[in-house]
Amino acid sequence: MTPSPTPLALVTGSSRGLGRSMAIHLARRGADVIVTYQGNAEAAAEVVEAIHAEGRKAVALRLDTGAVAGFPAFKVSVIEAMAAMGHDKLDYLVNNAGFGVHATFEDTTEAQFDALVNVHVKGVFFLTQALLPLIADGGRIVMLSSGLTRLTLPWYPAYGMMKGAVEQLTRYLAKVLGARRITVNTVAPGAIETDFAGGVVRDNAQMNAQIASITAMGRVGLPDDIGAAVADLLTGQFGWVTGQRIEVSGGQGI
Repeated sequence: MTPSPTPLALVTGSSRGLGRSMAIHLARRGADVIVTYQGNAEAAAEVVEAIHAEGRKAVALRLDTGAVAGFPAFKVSVIEAMAAMGHDKLDYLVNNAGFGVHATFEDTTEAQFDALVNVHVKGVFFLTQALLPLIADGGRIVMLSSGLTRLTLPWYPAYGMMKGAVEQLTRYLAKVLGARRITVNTVAPGAIETDFAGGVVRDNAQMNAQIASITAMGRVGLPDDIGAAVADLLTGQFGWVTGQRIEVSGGQGI
């Protein structure tokens, strides 16, 4: 098969929130996109339609990033989707899927902790491992972390810990994959108006105002702030940037 001149991206957790914005911004920059969703097929279909409206190809695949046993079958689905879209390699992989647990250290349960590990650490590690043979030499990988690896809030010790592991994995993969000219970077969003942690930043006016008051740009972030930044990092002239943690927070807490 002759490789398509159009790049192909796979964005996990792209049926909503930050992932949705990333997928649409990538389409606007000329990429075809594989969208993944865990349970809301209807929302994923809406993202696919939005990508089509940008003149790009898209397909939605179901993926539970916390269930490693399902990754071999998912890889087969990706290969089939790539062929149907006219691609033989992935150019961009974004490990975005995730969730937050709003609990103090004392109140965090083992079940909550294990669920965070499965999605944010184990899932990211082994999904990247599974998809690595499909990624083109010279491709780019972006991991999603959080401003909570730099700032500490009493309600997110377990979540911040998991994202710290993601940042460390980024450095290791950048070293390992450098020989293939694959860049690996972390994007760490600040507080964003999404449904994360029950929509606490979006829906709690007092918290929203408090965060805005300690942010240099004077407001809380929006999904498109992150979507555009990730798309730029993947499609722009950033081939000499790898192994880095790039915070996109509007200067929160500086």
